[in-house]
Amino acid sequence: MSPPVFRFAPSPNGYLHLGHAFSVLLNFDRAREAGGRFLLRIEDIDPTRCRPEFEMAIYEDLAWLGISWETPVWRQSEHLDAYREALEQLTAQGLLYPSFESRAEIARLIAEREAAGPWPRDPDGAPLYPGAARSLPASERRRLIEAGAPYALRLDMAAARARAKHLTWTEQGEGPAGEHGTVTAWPEAWGDVILARKETPTSYHLSVVVDDALQGVTDVIRGQDLFWSTSVHRLLQELLCIPPSTYRHHRLIRDSAGQKLSKSTKATALRELRAGGATPADIRRLVGPP
Repeated sequence: MSPPVFRFAPSPNGYLHLGHAFSVLLNFDRAREAGGRFLLRIEDIDPTRCRPEFEMAIYEDLAWLGISWETPVWRQSEHLDAYREALEQLTAQGLLYPSFESRAEIARLIAEREAAGPWPRDPDGAPLYPGAARSLPASERRRLIEAGAPYALRLDMAAARARAKHLTWTEQGEGPAGEHGTVTAWPEAWGDVILARKETPTSYHLSVVVDDALQGVTDVIRGQDLFWSTSVHRLLQELLCIPPSTYRHHRLIRDSAGQKLSKSTKATALRELRAGGATPADIRRLVGPP
């Protein structure tokens, strides 16, 4: 039997904080306990936010924590062909369509819908796609694409669910409401999710599924904020004939106000803690037990 494979997959769009430390230590420790492999993946598909200095800082912070990983490191920007191939598979199944509305147009459509009553939102609280691009004639789609119009490639959720009816995953951790064991996936809660854009040939949902498959990841350990995203990932695995991983969603590290630590809110970076005299043992103490 092959050893289990774990991974840590940060984006180089800011410095790592205590939440990242908790997740990477969980993955690294579990890999060692299970006699498995530990992989590092750099999720750098967003060229506008990802920067080389942040990537180098990831390596420095992890090495300081005592983390070692297999090389070469998997960088998403070097595997765009694999994501295109997955999109082609979904297109061949008739499951993708381009939507051409701008963000401002989508916001206007949502406001119109909400004037008549509540509009559904996804598990993260974002409104579901309200447009009608799915019903655009093929000739009109071609005309817009040939004219250079920006577009997003969306998954036709209704058609996808017709192909993959009953989906579950094995949860070894705990969901936001205490979900554990066999969890029923609910991808329709996300609506017609975006899997790529004209200028970016993949999305988080698509690339994480393809990467885990190509890297042979067997055990996915990540934060509870991604718990319901697993529903979309299980659907894509089914559509792309990819065996599912085992999942463990862990508690989130929060600030004094109870908010999840985030790069966007300028959470204290590991490098700042290190500069202030913290040791790797201090970091383990600060994040607490698994």
